[in-house]
Amino acid sequence: MRRVFAAGVLAFAAVTAMATANPAPTSAPHWVASWATALMISDGANYVPGEQLSHATLRQSVRLSTGGKAYRIVLSNLFGTEPLHLSAVHVAKALAFNAASPGAIDPASDRVLTFSGKTDVTIPVGAAYTSDPVAVPLAPFTDLAISILYDTAPVIETGHPGSRQTSYILAGDHTADPALTGAAGVDHWYQIAAVEVLSAPQTGAIAVVGDSITDGRGSTTNGNDRWTNIMATALNTTPGGKGRAVLNAGIGGNCVLVVCLGPTALTRFDREVLEPAGVTTFIVYEGVNDLGRLTINHPVAPAEHEALVAHLIEAFQQMAVRAKAHGLKSYIATILPYGASAYYHPDAANEADRTALNSWIRSQKLYDGVIDFDAVMKDPAHPERLNPAYDTDGLHANAAGYVIMGVEAAKALGAKGQAAHGAARGKKG
Repeated sequence: MRRVFAAGVLAFAAVTAMATANPAPTSAPHWVASWATALMISDGANYVPGEQLSHATLRQSVRLSTGGKAYRIVLSNLFGTEPLHLSAVHVAKALAFNAASPGAIDPASDRVLTFSGKTDVTIPVGAAYTSDPVAVPLAPFTDLAISILYDTAPVIETGHPGSRQTSYILAGDHTADPALTGAAGVDHWYQIAAVEVLSAPQTGAIAVVGDSITDGRGSTTNGNDRWTNIMATALNTTPGGKGRAVLNAGIGGNCVLVVCLGPTALTRFDREVLEPAGVTTFIVYEGVNDLGRLTINHPVAPAEHEALVAHLIEAFQQMAVRAKAHGLKSYIATILPYGASAYYHPDAANEADRTALNSWIRSQKLYDGVIDFDAVMKDPAHPERLNPAYDTDGLHANAAGYVIMGVEAAKALGAKGQAAHGAARGKKG
């Protein structure tokens, strides 16, 4: 244990020296979140029974957006009701998804994480802990496997249900195993909050707050083809867009104003926009669930429609003010058509709400830019509906649609149009 502790302290000192050797802000490497997710309570079908997780290994994979000279992992017990003890945490490069070899890793890349030099960690209630740095360089778009050995499963699990990545659970300590043969698969993330990389001085991160469309509903499980993945590829492989990480803070079913699924966009703004390391830019693409839920059970009076649009505009104004107060550039996206949604079954009044909100988004001057998803995704013949080529269920885009959205977002943030489209098509996320 003393050797591990000493090694951890030396690694921390060495990597910290790399980050602080030159204090000039224009020339010093710094920590930037390269991957992050939005956290909520994992309950219902998203909950892993305690007997399955206690003294078991959970291996989860994430794809970075930018690389760096070193990395560290942020783990969270945000919604836990008691301290969370993790017996061990390993990180390795994940191999390509293969159902026959679940959770396969490159064994040579496996590293034991330490926290203040120790190989286990106890995370207090409501807290997040950052590991000691691992002085191993990572390339952009590296897939990392994070293996956690639980002592006792948490009663309340902090996680992210809509991972669109398969995680694996296997009884016992298998944190260093090349693959988790016989493991149970679940398409959720637990405890992992962010991966930070030691980045070049000009590198910054873009935090994207959204709902299920940002979370990737309709994208390919284990395919990393959410629109944020496409945007990250375009920004980091085309002229004008290099050196920007993309952090997906989408939550399926999320709302801006009221609690639908997960904390509201306003409630989680500080945690998911202001707290991650290196964030320089904020994007908000949310509001369709607020619009749809207004009349999901019955029609409402015109005054309620007007009030909802006004309250959404106020909320978006507040986000812009908060972002500007912290020196961030900010962008807002228009709301996609959802006229064919069988879930929300919108009528002409709902479409009028969406049109009014989009008109405000396009004309307002508080945000630094607008990403006009509506313009590139609507059906030209029926503008209240998604283009059938990009539609899954009248509400969510498909993988082809997410390419269009990712390219449009990258263009709005500075990547060159045709080059961004070619980069996104050539390497999806």
